[in-house]
Amino acid sequence: MIKGFKEFIMRGNVIDLAVAVVIGAAFAAVVTTIVSSVVTPLLNAAGGAEVGGLGFFIRENNPATYVDIAAILNALVVFLLTAAVVYFVLVVPMNALAERRKAKLGIVDDEEISDEVATLREIRDLLAARRTDGTL
Repeated sequence: MIKGFKEFIMRGNVIDLAVAVVIGAAFAAVVTTIVSSVVTPLLNAAGGAEVGGLGFFIRENNPATYVDIAAILNALVVFLLTAAVVYFVLVVPMNALAERRKAKLGIVDDEEISDEVATLREIRDLLAARRTDGTL
């Protein structure tokens, strides 16, 4: 049971996923701080001096009915920046690394294999199966 767990943990995907979650969470905190410190004041300044921010009241001067558009825009900016950084810092290099590994090992995607090569591989596999059965 311990051996199976060790094999599961040592798979590249699990470790990559753990690293991605940790880095993504840490980066999300940084992006949230930057956006709330820089972007929010800029958006609120666009509302004008008499407005408390970029938004509006559904009922006049009732704080419970204030629709904060700046907060919505901030959440979108945080999401887009976090997704972009995770993609360009983690996903793109990992895909490139996987492609180099496939090329080094000589692994070819099934979509790139011609019908003739696929047929020859089937024949090879059938012959190998017959040899292991002892029937040749």
